[in-house]
Order: sequence, then structure tokens, then C-alpha cells
Amino acid sequence: MTETPELDLPRRGKVIITIAIVMSATCVAQSFGRFTWGVALPGARDELLDGSNTLAGFFGTINVTAYLLGTLLVSWASSKMTLVQLVRFGLTISTVSLGAAAFSNSAAVLGVALFFMGLGGAIIWIPAPAIGARVFPPERAGIAVGLAGSGIGLGIVFAGQLASWLGRTREAVDVWQLVYKIEFSIAVVVLAGTLLFLKSQGQRPAAAGGFGGFGALRTVRAWVPTTVAYTAYGFAYILVIAFLVARLKDDSGFSPSEAALMFSLVGIAAAFGGVSLGALADRIGRRITLMGAFTLYAACGLLALTGQQPIVAIASLGIGLAFSGGPALITGHIVAHTDSSTYGPAFAAATLSFGIAQMISPQIGGLIADATGSFTLVFVLSATISMVGAVAASQLPRHGT
Repeated sequence: MTETPELDLPRRGKVIITIAIVMSATCVAQSFGRFTWGVALPGARDELLDGSNTLAGFFGTINVTAYLLGTLLVSWASSKMTLVQLVRFGLTISTVSLGAAAFSNSAAVLGVALFFMGLGGAIIWIPAPAIGARVFPPERAGIAVGLAGSGIGLGIVFAGQLASWLGRTREAVDVWQLVYKIEFSIAVVVLAGTLLFLKSQGQRPAAAGGFGGFGALRTVRAWVPTTVAYTAYGFAYILVIAFLVARLKDDSGFSPSEAALMFSLVGIAAAFGGVSLGALADRIGRRITLMGAFTLYAACGLLALTGQQPIVAIASLGIGLAFSGGPALITGHIVAHTDSSTYGPAFAAATLSFGIAQMISPQIGGLIADATGSFTLVFVLSATISMVGAVAASQLPRHGT
């Protein structure tokens, strides 16, 4: 085994800047533009949505429907734009949308903002892991992709802690909106940094990848179980992430700050989940690591139903590890089996089925919660689908790192 040569200072600086920008971009795309809705949901539901969980779930569906459309847009645009240009485009959309949510005064405006947050999120997330992975040696691709996803975890921690702190210090019902205002300010800074410092480095748009990118996806080894696993993840994860705060408040009697703290624990673990599971996969293989991630997510989702501490805190940490580790492993598999001409459309095609799953998942979760008066069956459904993902992951190549 040959040792990886040390990076010279200019090269190291470029790697650090690239990874920092990628992490910040994924934070804006996913943590701010998509997962903050889990924190904002109770307040926005009570203030703008007449207290309806079904309508709140529908607003989550609006967000993920736009994410689905964003994957189709990336599949087409990847042959017109470089990966860096896609990230810049998506960040612009996400930043403007966060501003709209921050100052929305009606359900309609908030719904439009959530739609474009989802659209921008897909446009950013699909190219971002590859940008990070390409600046690392191939044998460290798992860590690189994990780092890209760590920005999501850090953003979740920030959103959860911010909501918790504001909930303790302010009596106003618009705390959820103040969270969006602060996130919008951060997004503006990230967008400026991306425009100034993230360069394409001579990269060109991808070649056409067939309809929806499926021609490129079929070149990926074990593309069927990979797609099934990603689809199962898309359906299962959002049931827990979107409704965890509401579950703890409504069913388990947690205070708003206590529930937000548990959401922050998810983010803390998520900040390390992608990196740690990516590094583990580089050593023992993605198949067994991904199977373990799905199983962990299922088990911890069920443990969260106990409503007892410290079980809920431990479960929140496990949810965060699997939440960020799962997509990092799936993305790493696709990165490892594509090149710059096929990655964009291939990952967009895989993300299409993922997007469909997460599009219908929140609405189903909201309907179940309203019909049963509890989020228990929502979390049981998430665990069941997670185990479907574990079975699909078992079909990945044994040593496909």
C-alpha cells in the first residue's frame, strides 16, 4: 500500500477552502432550506396553518416535491453547467427563498418559499459531494463525501439550539420566523463566498446521461439495490426528522426547548455521522456499513417513542449518525463508480426516486398523526421502511469501496 503524499501548502489551502464552502453550501441547502422546517413546524402550524398537522405535512410535501423537480432539473442542467455553476445557481435560489420565509406573513408566501427551498436544495446537494470528493485522494473519498454531509449536521445543531435559545428568551409566537431571518443572513454570506472562491478548475458540463439520467445511472455497479436503498432512506428518514419535535412535544410532554434540544442532538451526531461512517466504509466496505446505518435508524426511531430520558437523547444521537451516514455512503458508492461525465446525471437519476419517496412521506405521516392522534405509527412505519433499506444495502458489492 502506498502512502498518500502530503499536500503542499497551496494545495492544502485550496482543499480546505473547497471543503469549507461545500459544507456551508450543504448546510444552507439542507439544514436551513429543508430541515429547519422540522423546528419551525410547530410554531408555523399554530400561527399560519390553523394548527393542522395534515396541512403542516402538506407544506413539507411542497418542499420535497420541489426537491424532486430539482433532481430533474439537475439531470438536464448537468449537460449545460459545471458542478460549481450548479451549486452557485442552487445557492441563489435557496438564499432568496430563505428571505421569503423569513418575512412571510401568510401561508401562501411560506408555501412558495418552502417550494423554492426544496428546488435549490436539490440543485446544491447533487453536485456538492462530488466537488468535495474530487479534491481528495480516491482512497479517502468516503471521508470527503462525509465531510460534505457534515455541513448538514452542523446546520441542524445550529437551528435546533437557536430555536431552543429563542424559545427561552422570547415570548412571541414568531420565533420560528426569527430563526429563518438569521439563517437568511448566513446564507447571504455563504452565497458571496461561493461566488468569490469556488472555481470550476477547468471542469466541463457532463455528457448527456439518457432520459432523466438513467442511462448514466445504469453504468453504476449494483445500481438497482443502490436506488432501492436510497428510496427507502428518502421515505424513512423524513418521517422522523420532520416530526421528531412535534412527537416529543405533543405525545411525550416535552417543553419546546427540550424538544428543540433533542433535535440539536440529532444535528450534533449528524455532524460526525457522514465522516465517521464514511471512514468506516473505506475500511470495511460500504455494504456492511450501510446495512448497519439503516438498522441503527430503525432501532433509534423506535427508542424515541419511549419518551423517557436518557433513552430519547441516546436515540436522537443514533438517529443523527444514521441520518447523515446513510446518504454519504450511497453517494460515495455512486461517486466511486462514475466520472465527471456521468456523475451528475447518474446521481440525479438516483435522487429522483429518493425525491418521490420523500415527497409522499411527510403527507402520509401527517395524515397518520391526525387520524390516530399520535405520532407512534409514523415512527413505526419509518423503522419498517428502514429495514427494507437494510435488505437492499445487503445486495451491494461486498468490497465495493
